[in-house]
Amino acid sequence: MGTKDSVTSTLTDRYQTTVPEAVRRALKLSKRDQIAYTIRPDGSVELRRADAEAADPVLETFLTFLARDMQNHPERLQQIDTDLAERVNGLVGNIEVDLDQPLPAEEE
Repeated sequence: MGTKDSVTSTLTDRYQTTVPEAVRRALKLSKRDQIAYTIRPDGSVELRRADAEAADPVLETFLTFLARDMQNHPERLQQIDTDLAERVNGLVGNIEVDLDQPLPAEEE
């Protein structure tokens, strides 16, 4: 097993493993939860709950600021004009995006 801070598991012939109980408890994992891995430049790997990475602190701070500003100053909200909408549509209108499709390995 290892020390209190270190546990091991074994890979099967299909490169599968069981997440040790101590890790499941530490990450509060349940069946069907997802695990995210971050590979660091030094070769170490960080393992965490996938939903724990969903919140980007910078984006979260900006969106909170934006929501508060819109609520406090609704008079500042403006509709975009037709020319700008057409220009944006001309730049990206023919691009199809599937937000659920995983990125190719070289783009992750």
